[in-house]
Formats: sequence, structure tokens, C-alpha cells
Amino acid sequence: MIHLSTGNLFRDAIQNKTPLGVQAQSYVDAGKLVPDSITIGLVREFVEKNKTVDFIFDGFPRTIPQAEALEQQIAEVGANTIEKALFLEVPQKDLLERLSGRRVCKNCGAVYHVSNNPPQAEGVCDNCGGEVYQRKDDAPDAIKTRLEAYEKSTAPLKEYYTGKGLFVSINGLGTAEQVFKRISPFLKN
Repeated sequence: MIHLSTGNLFRDAIQNKTPLGVQAQSYVDAGKLVPDSITIGLVREFVEKNKTVDFIFDGFPRTIPQAEALEQQIAEVGANTIEKALFLEVPQKDLLERLSGRRVCKNCGAVYHVSNNPPQAEGVCDNCGGEVYQRKDDAPDAIKTRLEAYEKSTAPLKEYYTGKGLFVSINGLGTAEQVFKRISPFLKN
């Protein structure tokens, strides 16, 4: 399976200054959800290039129009259908702490957390010695904006996927290993 993170798609497109990446830049910097048209375009490009493999979508779909577009894309390229829609449930205060503590290496992209996984030397990547920094979209105000947008546009997906018999709620609290153990029964072998 390929882990398809729309966040990573955005960052790659922004770094490579693709037309869609340039459009996405201002939304990401402000902590806002990137409009459906841009997100759907990036996902479409990726799915078309990798239609013979299975995906775990991370951060997509975030709206009902995105979910409908994904179903249409899957049908058009002949990819496998959606088997489950897993939602990791985490209280907002925990999300704010997790995200605002995230730090990333500017050179290699290694991910750290100020309390759960700090680099050995503050601000210096353990892997390449690059600068470790906080992304603009991980600042508390940007996170709060994203969480508000989630409640407005993403939460309705729970009902959408429940209606299709695909919705699964997963407790997202605990270590990565604990959460993965909860998710594993829903992944194909």
C-alpha cells in the first residue's frame, strides 16, 4: 500500500512550484484548508500515476465534494474501491498539543516533536544536521483555524461514510504503536 498524505502532496507541489502548488501555498501558510479544486487535482495526478496499487489516504477526502470526486476518479482509472473510511478521534486539546509541538527538518524533512521526539540538539536534525523548525501551519493560530474548518467541512464525512457502511471510528489517543494496533485489523494483508 502507498501512504498518500495530501499534506505531503501539497508540500512537494509547493516546493517544486507546480501550478497547483503555487495556488495551494497561500492557503497552507494561513492554516486554511486548500480548496477542493486544488486538492482534487493533486490527488488525481497521483492516483493516475499509481492506479495499480492500493492507497491509504491521509487527510483526504476532507469534504463531501472531495469524497465524491475520489469515487469518480477511482471509477475512471479502474483503481480499487474504497473499503473503509477510518477516522482517528482525538480531543481538540490533544490535537493542538501534538501539532503545535511538531518540528520538521528543512533539509531532509525528518519529523520531531518538542516533547515526544525532540532532536538530540535543539533546532538541529539528528539525520542531516539541518535546521529543525516549526512550519507556519503548525503555529497554534493556524491549527485553531484548521480545527474550525474541520468541524464545518470534514465532520459531515462521518455521516456520509456511515451511510455507505464504510465509517470506522478509531481512538487516536496513545502512542503511534497503540493507534496502529487499533487500525491494523482494517488494513488489507
